[in-house]
Amino acid sequence: QVQLVESGGGLVQPGGSLRLSCAASGSIFSIKAMGWYRQAPGKQRELVAVVTSGGSTNYAASVKGRFTISRDNAKNTVYLQMNSLKPEDTAVYYCNADVVITLRANVLYWGQGTQVTVSS
Repeated sequence: QVQLVESGGGLVQPGGSLRLSCAASGSIFSIKAMGWYRQAPGKQRELVAVVTSGGSTNYAASVKGRFTISRDNAKNTVYLQMNSLKPEDTAVYYCNADVVITLRANVLYWGQGTQVTVSS
């Protein structure tokens, strides 16, 4: 079993910043990629950002230039620095990890989610 635990969500004013963290633990051989998704009420879950073990990154157009994803491979931890937050960024943010559990198999895992609310 693999567990992902998110932290860092909360309530901030427009223009403010938050830093989300997600740590993976359990039966992990390695992690190919880690990322963040978000889902607002009544909307589809969408990709926010992803980073591979090699350091390649990808961002949703709506957050590019404002959010930065990074990871500490040694700690199996991914971070999402969110700056210049807007009310439309309000959502539950979910951590995701593509975990290699054996030399020939990998599994996608999800965290429980952390609420981010941007409001005056």
